[in-house]
Amino acid sequence: MNEYAMLDNIRAHSIMVARVASALLQNLTETSEQKPHLPSRGLVLAGALLHDIAKTPCLKNRCDHARHGRDICLKLGYPEVAEVVREHVILTEFSQKRYQKGVFYAKEIVYYADKRVRHDEIVSLEERLEYILEQYGNNDPDRHRLIRENFAQCQQLENALFSSLKITAADIPASIATIQLTT
Repeated sequence: MNEYAMLDNIRAHSIMVARVASALLQNLTETSEQKPHLPSRGLVLAGALLHDIAKTPCLKNRCDHARHGRDICLKLGYPEVAEVVREHVILTEFSQKRYQKGVFYAKEIVYYADKRVRHDEIVSLEERLEYILEQYGNNDPDRHRLIRENFAQCQQLENALFSSLKITAADIPASIATIQLTT
């Protein structure tokens, strides 16, 4: 974060995303019969903490921060983290069948956690959608449609995630209270 001059607000966002992702993984671990199919805590934490590693330079250069972040992670020798970072905005693989079995990858946990955090505050998907439309929609109907489609997919992921958990989406703020960000 320091090496890539991550702005304080982006750092705070990334830390909160890591806390949410960690809480989700912890709850999945406690309730899942598919524990061998869950990602490692280290991968989830690294992906969450670094998901916006390229956001600061891309604010200036208008580059694709997910793709550029992936390139940074690859350059640093972290190919698994690179894939999580690459897919934190839009998932390339969406598998309802796998989700129904309680199998979630690190990229999906980080993708979902990112969608639940506006700045450093946990919000609903609806609140985050409105923020994304306002900030990045550029009053472009096609862009709005794509953003809404992405969030509809995220809503499906949320439904699948919480059908596997003993908590609800509304319980996330309380569930992060005990989360420590160490591996």
